[in-house]
Amino acid sequence: MDAITMLKDDHKTVEKLFKRFEDAGDGAYERKRQVVEDIIAELSTHAAIEEQLFYPVTRATVPDTEDVALESIEEHHVVKWLLSELDGKDPHDENYDAKVTVLIENVRHHVEEEEQEYFPKVRAELGRKAVAELGDAMKEARASAPTHPHPRSPMTPPGNIVIGNAAGVADRLADTVSGAAQGGLAALGDVVDRVLGKKRPKAAAKGSKGARKTAAAVRSGSKDTVDRAVEAVDTARVTGKKQVAKTSRTATSTTKAAKAGAKRTATSARKAAKATTTSAKSAATKTAKAAKAGAKGTATTARKSAGATKTTAKRASTTTGRTARAATKKTAATAKRTASKTAAAATGSR
Repeated sequence: MDAITMLKDDHKTVEKLFKRFEDAGDGAYERKRQVVEDIIAELSTHAAIEEQLFYPVTRATVPDTEDVALESIEEHHVVKWLLSELDGKDPHDENYDAKVTVLIENVRHHVEEEEQEYFPKVRAELGRKAVAELGDAMKEARASAPTHPHPRSPMTPPGNIVIGNAAGVADRLADTVSGAAQGGLAALGDVVDRVLGKKRPKAAAKGSKGARKTAAAVRSGSKDTVDRAVEAVDTARVTGKKQVAKTSRTATSTTKAAKAGAKRTATSARKAAKATTTSAKSAATKTAKAAKAGAKGTATTARKSAGATKTTAKRASTTTGRTARAATKKTAATAKRTASKTAAAATGSR
């Protein structure tokens, strides 16, 4: 495949992704995220091989391409910054769609200029063989090109080749690690779902196309491990059920014994309570009778005592009255005799 055909195929691939994003709809956040991740990977790689080989070679060999090549490099710079801002961005952000729309507009303008102005000049000047050889070199460069944007890295040789290759290796390593991690987690989720008997939608892996491919491979390769894990869990589940059944029987026996013991204890308690109540009632009755009898005896004694006291007082009063009258009478007689004697004595002295 020659260089120009390769680049045009890249343009077609990206345009399909653009249309998928535009047709996704307002609420298709997950679909948009995956499409944008693919756009990032495709454009990052495409821009890298153009900057490393296509632009330098054509600037040096094709007349009147200097200005369009420099303009294309600057357009790449703008696109890379947009890609870097979208890389990992939450599709729920309010400016997500707007940023993707601006990206699409810039890339479409860039593609139109390249295909209508730049590519025809290159093909006419270099010829089929040279363009094919350039395509072979670009194909090899694609294998190590970055899959993420690096807007701060050099955009012209030799810096972009050195840094670009290093960035490409780093990007692919990161994609592989991310894919392996996601694939491992997905496999673990498969185990859980199989054990619980659930069927839930499988979450798609995130990241670049390379990361998603690695995740799918890891998940697929772990199928045997998943099967063995589920088999082990099933065995443990059967053993657990047997143990639970045994424990349940033991618990049932213990419960019955406890219920019987509790029933006997309750019966004894009721009997003891009844006996205690009877004894208490009898003692209370006896106490009440004794108290009543005591009160009656006390009242009788009090009445008798009061009668005796009254009689004694009456007798004493009668005796005292008699004594007082006798004394008064005696005193009066004495006084009378004394008065007579005094009168007689007074008469004699005259």
